[in-house]
Amino acid sequence: MLPAGHSQRFATYSPVQIAVAAVGVAIVGCAFAANQRWLDSHFLPSFFLSRISYVLVESALRFTTAALGLGIVLRSRWLGRFIAENPARSFYIAVAVVLAISASEFVLRQMHFLATMEEPPQNEPRRRRDPRLGWVLVPSRAGYRNIGGRDIEYAIDASGCRVRRVDDPVDPERPTILFTGESMMVGEGLTWEETVPAQVSAILGVQSADIAVSGFASDQAYLKLQADLPRFRRPLAVVSLFMPAIFDRNLDDDRPHLGPGLLWQAPEPRWRLARLSQFLLPYRNKDTIEQGIGVTSEVLRATIDLARTRGAVPLIIALQFAPEGSVEHELRRRILNDAGLPYLWVELDSGWRIPGNGHPDPRATRAIAVAIANNLRGQLRFEGSAQ
Repeated sequence: MLPAGHSQRFATYSPVQIAVAAVGVAIVGCAFAANQRWLDSHFLPSFFLSRISYVLVESALRFTTAALGLGIVLRSRWLGRFIAENPARSFYIAVAVVLAISASEFVLRQMHFLATMEEPPQNEPRRRRDPRLGWVLVPSRAGYRNIGGRDIEYAIDASGCRVRRVDDPVDPERPTILFTGESMMVGEGLTWEETVPAQVSAILGVQSADIAVSGFASDQAYLKLQADLPRFRRPLAVVSLFMPAIFDRNLDDDRPHLGPGLLWQAPEPRWRLARLSQFLLPYRNKDTIEQGIGVTSEVLRATIDLARTRGAVPLIIALQFAPEGSVEHELRRRILNDAGLPYLWVELDSGWRIPGNGHPDPRATRAIAVAIANNLRGQLRFEGSAQ
C-alpha cells in the first residue's frame, strides 16, 4: 500500500489529471525502452551521417523525449485542471491543430517531395516523372549546378545517359559497359571526366553507358536496366551499385517499386506529412526491413541474370566509407553473402567526400574506377588501354 501522504496526494488528482500524468509516464517509458539495440533494429544507417553522429542524434532525441514526458508529468495537475475547466477552449485548440495539419498537407501536395522526385525540380540534373520507374533524367539537355565551389555541367543525351557533351551521345552499336545505380554513379558534384563510368572507359578503352538516375533505389535501377539493355548490340559488362548506407530507400513504397517475387507495384498513397515525418524520423518496423532485405537480394540476383542473358559480365560493387559499422556489415552479409551473390568490395577513406555534399569526391571515384577496371580487365574479350 502507498504511504498515507502519497495516497492522499494521489486522491487529489482528477481523472483528467491522472490521464495526463499517465501520458507523460508513457512517454518517459518509451524513451528509456528505446535503447541502442532497439534503435539499431529500427533506424537504418545513414549515408550523410557517420555512425558516431547518428548515435549522438539518437541519444539527443531520447533525452528530449524523456524530458518532454517528465515535463508533462510535473505539469499534469495544471494541464488537467486547464482541460477540465476550459473544455471549449481545449476543443478549439484541438480543432486548430487539425486545421493546421490539413493546411500543411495541402501546401506539401503542391510541391515535388522526396521519393516522388527526390529533389526540387529545378536542381540539376533535372528529373521528370515516369509512370513505371518513378522518375528519370530529362534527356537532350545540359544543366549546371554549383557544388563544392565548382560549376558542374550535367550533359544528358537523348536516351537519358550522362555524357561528356549532349552532341556526343552513347552509341548503342559499339561494345559498351553499362553502369546502373543512383547519384554516386551519375557523378553528383563531379565533372564527366571524374565520374566512375568515364574513368573506367578511359582505363579500358571501351565505351561506357551511364544509365544511372539520381535518387534511385536498387529495384528502380534494375527496372531501368531491364528497359535499356535491349537496345545495346554488344553489352560487355553491367556494373551495379550496392551500399548498405542507402539501403533505407529500398524500403520506400510511395513510388513505383518491386515487391516479393519482383512484382511491380504502383505507389502506395500516403500523406505528405507522413512522408515528411518518415524523412525526419526514419523509423522502420522489422517486417518492412526483412522484406526489403529479401527483395534487394532478389533484385541483385535478377540484375546478374539479366546481364548474363546478353552475354555481359555482371559486376556488383559494394561500397563503404570506412569504417563499416555493425549494422552495415549485417546488411551486407544478409543481402549479398547469405544469398551467394558475387560482388566486389570497395572500402573508401571516410574523408573522400565532396565538402558540404557528402558524395564521393574525385579520389573516391578514382579508387572505385580502378577497382572495377582491374576486375573486368581479365574477364572481357577486348584489348583495353593501359591504366
